Amino acid sequence: MSDHASSRLWVMRAGFALLMLTILFFHLLPLQTSTGGLIWPDFTLCFAFAWSVRRPEYVPPLLLAGAFLLTDLLLQRPPGLWAVLALISCENLKGQSRGLRDATLMAEIASVAIWILGIAVTYRVVHAVLLIDAPAFGPLFLQAVATIIAYPLVIAITHGVLGVRKAAPDELGGKGVRS
Repeated sequence: MSDHASSRLWVMRAGFALLMLTILFFHLLPLQTSTGGLIWPDFTLCFAFAWSVRRPEYVPPLLLAGAFLLTDLLLQRPPGLWAVLALISCENLKGQSRGLRDATLMAEIASVAIWILGIAVTYRVVHAVLLIDAPAFGPLFLQAVATIIAYPLVIAITHGVLGVRKAAPDELGGKGVRS
């Protein structure tokens, strides 16, 4: 790996960490002071999925686990549950990334939508099984739908603004490994 490629890899990893911290910062701002209101998409999950599909090497498992665990702690969710579900989903999407590179945008969105709904349902079921005070299914489902709807916007931002694009076939080595 050349020095330029190595430095770009670390810059993009730092950029992803900074992006996650920025999203968390805006999520924690007291912009909505009344109860109720809008249900916002989970942008941390959207960006993690988009980067996992486009450039799996930019989001190593340790970085994803740290970002999701920090999100759990700051958003006062049970530590680790959402993080492990999101990490499993991201790692599975990384495994599918080569196939999704050649697939249509709708196939990618459908694959991501299945994972988002799977995370929401599993999160709710684990809460129920462990007899933990479970979040209401309605808002959890609405947030999952909002996250699915926001995913194409996140793809546009990831591709157009942040410059994270799917690897071209010529960027892959002889055995399908990125060179």
